[in-house]
Amino acid sequence: MDELADVFDAHIKAEFEDLDLDATMATMSDDPYVHHVATMTGGSGTDGVREFYDNHFIGQWPDDVEQREISRTVDESQVVDELVISFTHDRRMDFMLPGIEPTGKRISVPLVVVVGFEGGKVKHEHIYWDQAGILVQAGVLDPEGLPVTGAEQAEAVLDRDKPKNELIEEGR
Repeated sequence: MDELADVFDAHIKAEFEDLDLDATMATMSDDPYVHHVATMTGGSGTDGVREFYDNHFIGQWPDDVEQREISRTVDESQVVDELVISFTHDRRMDFMLPGIEPTGKRISVPLVVVVGFEGGKVKHEHIYWDQAGILVQAGVLDPEGLPVTGAEQAEAVLDRDKPKNELIEEGR
């Protein structure tokens, strides 16, 4: 199981540190797919994933992106990471904020990555986040009257004592 975690760590390093498309693809199976659930962005098959990574993901993250691991679960066929990602929205991020021009706003969001493996390589990535929370932080969704939050949700993942149930109280 540690081998799967090592493969995924190499995948992440190639994507975010080395910005190396070929090294990223080398960690993946012959027929991978990537699916960002909130925005339905990603790719299917080697050509689709390569095109997505090359044109919409690798090197597209802001320079100040910070990743904080909350938990990791590994079994014989998958790795699940729970993270908090923070960055300044200073460039187009079509995979996460499609059609939204850079706002200059700081965004912090909990993120869950479910990675399936086949033959010791990444077969799929399912990435989950709260799109409404990101849009609130980017200043393009007014939370007034809506049961949504912004950076508070990331803060609450990092600090278990952060007050809870505020949306319930506001809705009464």
